[in-house]
Amino acid sequence: MNRIMRSDIVTFHHMLKEKGYSPGTCNRLLVLLKFIYNCAIRWEILPPNSNPCVGVELFEDNGARERYLTHNEVKMLFNELEHTPNQQLANIIKLLLYTGARKREILDAQWEEIDWARQVLIIPAARSKSKKTRYVPLSDAAVELLHAINREDDIPWIFFNPKTRKPPVSIFSAWDKIRKNAGIPDVRLHDLRHSYASFLINAGRSLYEVQKLLGHYDPKVTMRYAHLSQDSLIDAANVVANLVNQCSGITSEKEDHSLVK
Repeated sequence: MNRIMRSDIVTFHHMLKEKGYSPGTCNRLLVLLKFIYNCAIRWEILPPNSNPCVGVELFEDNGARERYLTHNEVKMLFNELEHTPNQQLANIIKLLLYTGARKREILDAQWEEIDWARQVLIIPAARSKSKKTRYVPLSDAAVELLHAINREDDIPWIFFNPKTRKPPVSIFSAWDKIRKNAGIPDVRLHDLRHSYASFLINAGRSLYEVQKLLGHYDPKVTMRYAHLSQDSLIDAANVVANLVNQCSGITSEKEDHSLVK
């Protein structure tokens, strides 16, 4: 593994595309490779900062999957989380939704990285995707959840595997059971991050705010998270229609006068 260079990864990535694989499939294989190397580094099989996949750009994927939770699906998910015996997983899932953080940002988080006074989780540059220190704002609900977690004095991590007493390497199997029981079998963990951004946009927050909350340094990346629900689009369209009708003297039965000033 330590003989593979970044150029080898780039060649492999492009070779997959030349063989006819879709950009999405090529990207998923690259992400899988990156994960394998990260595991090897975490287990001290490879030295730090030796992942050759870092810096390799993903292919543009115009057919990228767009999936985010509806309000009813959030209710279904939280109902399942309240009844699962695995409350550590439940807390992880809730924090992912409360913060919009990346999976490993939460799984590898340590107690000393929480600034309680400022209500932020500090992601060190060494663990940040951008390689810069990132500050994840913690909502009141997130702070309340963290305060309710029993802290082990000899373990620095917020979440840990009871057997290894280290951060979980993977929570896929446990999450797979939760999502199926909740009736949302197609929802991935990363879709919780999509959902966080979508809820912000639908609540009227600016793309700048979404960008800062998600920790994106490139505004273009934020755009793919800025999904609007169909109801929000219809409401937006109705604002214009109502204004036009008001100017023309036509009154719609469904006109929302609170939006027309």
